Amino acid sequence: MAESLKIPRHVAIILDGNGRWAKAKGMPRNYGHVQGAKTVETICEDAYKMGIQYLTVYAFSTENWSRPRDEVDALMKLLRNYMKTCLKTAEKNRMCVRVLGEKSRLDEDIRTRIQELEEATRDNDGLHFQIAINYGGRDEIVRASRKLARMAASGELKPEDVTEDTISGLLDTAGIPEPDLLIRTCNEQRISNFLLWQLAYTEFYITPVAWPDFTKEELVKAVEAYNHRERKLGGLIT
Repeated sequence: MAESLKIPRHVAIILDGNGRWAKAKGMPRNYGHVQGAKTVETICEDAYKMGIQYLTVYAFSTENWSRPRDEVDALMKLLRNYMKTCLKTAEKNRMCVRVLGEKSRLDEDIRTRIQELEEATRDNDGLHFQIAINYGGRDEIVRASRKLARMAASGELKPEDVTEDTISGLLDTAGIPEPDLLIRTCNEQRISNFLLWQLAYTEFYITPVAWPDFTKEELVKAVEAYNHRERKLGGLIT
């Protein structure tokens, strides 16, 4: 059981299969996204009870804008509603919420809700929950590189003083430990431009289960698989 497992400090999840799950049930794709949002709420509570301290989910990528307009509009509506739900959940469970990604492309009301959510939960001491919205790993690195360039141009930073810690401190995840375990649902085996810098030494777990069907039992299976891995950093077994 989970009590006897070594629990990863930080788990990241690529939430895959919402649309396919809905289609298999004869329902529209948006139904799958709604059910997937409910699963996120449940897994947040399950993860914290298991002892996971940080949970990061990939909710909407920079590439998702290319989906059909009606689906994108439905996802934005769902996001608006989820921000309200997440605030209530965070208040109940003392969850600290942070949104990763380029927020400028989001509508103003969504940006306002994100800011309110982050500020209201900033000092909470429960699960640290990161939601990646309009997020892309390459975009994140480009934005960090621009910050570095401006710092160098202003004389604030010398090129020879740039370290991995310098770059990590300019990413959306600054101050958050790198993931120990990445879970991807629905049997997809790609990183899909998610946390490219942060996943350097992360263990991967792929499951055929679609995200709306992902449960605490499935999370335990992922952690059990993680426990059977030999953690290697820089080629050394740890």
